[in-house]
Amino acid sequence: MIAKQQRASFRQYIPSPDTPRIAGLAACDARQWAEKACDNDFMRGWKAHWESLAAQPYKGITTDGNVVEDLFHLNTEINGGDYRINLCAAATRVVEEAGDRERERLLKGLNAEEWRYWANPEIYIYRHGIRLDEISDELCEAVFAVIRASLSERGYAKARGCMKVNHFLGDIVNGRKVLNERSYNFCIFGKPSMTEPWGWQIFGHHFCMNFMIVGDDIVVSPIFMGAEPNVIDEGPDKGLELFTDQEQLAMRLMSSMEESSIKAVRIFHALSGPEYPPGRFHRADQRHLGGAFQDNRHGPQVVDDESQSPSGSRIELQLRLIDKHWNETYFAWIGGWGDQDAFYYKVHSPAIMIEFDHHSGVFLTNKDALPFHIHTIVRTPNGNDYGKALLRQYFAKRGVAQKG
Repeated sequence: MIAKQQRASFRQYIPSPDTPRIAGLAACDARQWAEKACDNDFMRGWKAHWESLAAQPYKGITTDGNVVEDLFHLNTEINGGDYRINLCAAATRVVEEAGDRERERLLKGLNAEEWRYWANPEIYIYRHGIRLDEISDELCEAVFAVIRASLSERGYAKARGCMKVNHFLGDIVNGRKVLNERSYNFCIFGKPSMTEPWGWQIFGHHFCMNFMIVGDDIVVSPIFMGAEPNVIDEGPDKGLELFTDQEQLAMRLMSSMEESSIKAVRIFHALSGPEYPPGRFHRADQRHLGGAFQDNRHGPQVVDDESQSPSGSRIELQLRLIDKHWNETYFAWIGGWGDQDAFYYKVHSPAIMIEFDHHSGVFLTNKDALPFHIHTIVRTPNGNDYGKALLRQYFAKRGVAQKG
């Protein structure tokens, strides 16, 4: 096991107050910072590209532009139970706690275009939903209760961990009005119901999650979780560290491989450079492919993972679906896997795409990717991000055509 403190040496990269990247940050609120941060050609071009992608009809992540059909099957039975009761009650409380103007921003139609307008930078461009640092403590706690009711205990802890680390980042770069535990937008799509489909979305810096419930089926994707740095070393949350499980398990996997397997899965040696084809490395997204506005991204799965199907109980439908397509599951790696190495990996099957990427500094000053700045992404390929494939089946059974 790699000692945590070995991979948490971020403090030497804390920027000085006169660093250009954070100039003016301390004096800005989120709206002022967005205006300042967007006043350059790169951000104007990136935003225009995002919106051109969002304008395309939704298809989903694919390997070649063609959706693999008949992957996702709606469970027509609705058993309800405590999970759905608690979730519906928590979401209803948010609606009731919100004021009239807040409720207008909070509630969107089930198929509203805002589903696809989540973004993970701190720059406050897309503003649908209610922003947690602009609402009452009571309403904010009600939102947290929805997230808690939706996820496992471990999942909720990781979600809130991303938000706490974001607050810690705000502390160390003196940008608390832009980077804090509540600098996120929350939105409900449809009406919370025990029987009808509905969902929610939260998005902001290093934490974006989309949740849809259709019948007894739940889809939680796209998910973006990240941290800069990935460890809190002082204050009330001292000791919190994120993504070490995904990181260290992957390093152990690579260390256990034979040389022939390493050659097969390691698609690039360096984290950037001339071996990359045009467009494979992005200034902001860097190596990951499934981030904001990449709903229709297509590209090869790369290298087959020839290991055996994982054993253990099949508790969730999603795990059974992943297991079903294990022989179509691919694994790719970029970089090294030593104690101090930064790296990227992707797991990609017809049913799921997972990415893990170490990044260079955005607020911290490291020019090269280092292990304390991490982005992770989960997508449901072939048309079922946001539960869209299941929603089409749900409404088709009722004779209602769905678009998007």
